[in-house]
Amino acid sequence: MLGPVLADRACGDCTACCTVLTVNTPEFAKPAGTPCVHLTTQGCGIHAVRPRICRTWFCAWRRIARMPEDARPDRSGLLVSLTFVQHPQNCLEGVSITVRALEGSNAIENGMAAAVLDSVCDRLVPVWFSDGSEKMLMHPDAEIAGFVLSGDPAPAELHDEVVAWRARYGVFASDA
Repeated sequence: MLGPVLADRACGDCTACCTVLTVNTPEFAKPAGTPCVHLTTQGCGIHAVRPRICRTWFCAWRRIARMPEDARPDRSGLLVSLTFVQHPQNCLEGVSITVRALEGSNAIENGMAAAVLDSVCDRLVPVWFSDGSEKMLMHPDAEIAGFVLSGDPAPAELHDEVVAWRARYGVFASDA
């Protein structure tokens, strides 16, 4: 969904994922918002032998060429990732892109959040934005999402788009 890792984008000094994300694998686990126990002032203290999840996970900035160059998490104050929710509340939460504003970020005020959202809200992939206190659906827009989630028939001008979203994400629909 995000494409391969881009050769010209490197993590450098960025360690946002090492603190912000939840990791819950048999090999390694840590709660969200807690620095990894292996994180040092120089970066990963076990980089050469780090867990598989750490060797294979890359933020969206490393994988989406149309994201602004300045959107690297430590520079932009935003961490963008592909998110998988095991028990989604609705079909638009199962597999999505999440744009997280990092603590102390001014990405909303300086326009970086808008630029990043513009770069990821152009596909048939739900996009959520979290400012740390709430999570908001940014794509599809509220009208499309309403029809997708309700199952109500969409007006002719929205029909094809609603049908495409339902076809792709209906597998995540709740039976409740």
